Amino acid sequence: MTSAQQSPAPTGVGIVVVSHSRPLARAAVELAEQMVPTSRPPMRIAAGLDENTLGTDATAVSAALEELSECLGVLVMVDLGSSILSAEMALELVDPELAAKVRVSPGPLVEGLVVAVVTASTGADLDSVADQTARALEPKIQQLAG
Repeated sequence: MTSAQQSPAPTGVGIVVVSHSRPLARAAVELAEQMVPTSRPPMRIAAGLDENTLGTDATAVSAALEELSECLGVLVMVDLGSSILSAEMALELVDPELAAKVRVSPGPLVEGLVVAVVTASTGADLDSVADQTARALEPKIQQLAG
């Protein structure tokens, strides 16, 4: 588990990125951070089993959630199937009060993370951030429908 670069002190909605690949998670966070040069939401990365080994770890996810426990809410972005399982298991490992203010997003990792960062940076609440993130593919679908 690693902190995203220049992540501010927890407030508002925090974001945890859960990916099988630490380099993928870092790249997704870097892209999303480019959209919001200032006033970024606090973010944490729980990705890979180590720098070079693919996998997810529920204890790393729970540690990332606990680091953001002072946030008003936490949105978890996931990449593939077992990252969802790790996120769900992590919710069982943390305090129930913290788990109650966490949402696991069904949104796509890259587009969803960009939308989550932009929306959270406006001060939106967890439900708004989660809703916008879940619909992150709509613009791409509309554009491709032409």
